[in-house]
Amino acid sequence: MFASYLIGLREGLEATLVVSILVAFLVKSGRGDRLPLVWAGVGAAVALSVAFGALLTFTAANLGSRQHEMFDAFASLAATVFVTFMIFWMRTAARRMSGDLREKLSDALQLGSVAVVVVAFLSVAREGLETALLWFAAVQGATTSASPLTGITLGLLTSVALGYGLYRSAVRINLTKFFTWTGLLLILVAAGIFKYGVHDLQESGLLPGLSTYAFDISGVLDPGAWYSTLLSGMFNITAQPSVLETAAWVAYAVPVLVLFLRRPSAKAPTGTAPQSQQPQSPQPAS
Repeated sequence: MFASYLIGLREGLEATLVVSILVAFLVKSGRGDRLPLVWAGVGAAVALSVAFGALLTFTAANLGSRQHEMFDAFASLAATVFVTFMIFWMRTAARRMSGDLREKLSDALQLGSVAVVVVAFLSVAREGLETALLWFAAVQGATTSASPLTGITLGLLTSVALGYGLYRSAVRINLTKFFTWTGLLLILVAAGIFKYGVHDLQESGLLPGLSTYAFDISGVLDPGAWYSTLLSGMFNITAQPSVLETAAWVAYAVPVLVLFLRRPSAKAPTGTAPQSQQPQSPQPAS
């Protein structure tokens, strides 16, 4: 539930900020009559994301045991790649996201109604498809499907509330710090998803060493304790991981965390002022 909540919160807030920027641009430019087109694009993106998640779930449920393990494994590996790209992309693109979206929407308004729907659809669809894939990968390690579904629902609802509050200027949060801290947590979640993918490859027989344990802390980590559930559900930390699983977790988490925590060079071009590190939240029309 905790991992699913984080995924819903992080991805949902990104999508909500995108929608807020598009809506604020239309309202400020006096093109409020085009708002239904934006909402149509957003609705289509949400429907596609839900359908993609349902397709993944349906496919996994109708495969044989070995094929199921392989499908889960490749879904987990794909989710790890997507979340890693998203984390680093958002760190560099957040500062120019608002300007890029306004420019695209301005061009779309000149092209016609369909172009406006397409811009809104594409802007939200990427976040929605990532959310569906990440949730599917995270839910594979859960003991029940109810908690992950509840977690991602609460995360999405929280992100919508925060996004609306930012739009109305009722909420002030440091988005740079928000995306930094959630990025750190998502890296650990992704390391757990990657570890689970390796575990599935071992269970399917594509990789060896399933019964070769790196360590055994089952005497310390009580499987029934709340903290064991938290560690397992959030970061896929288990009491008896294989050597290959442990190596995969370390091989992903350590270098990615180091790269993420490195301060990007902030050299501004000569004669220009350095840009602010704080992404600007959209403001409603006065």
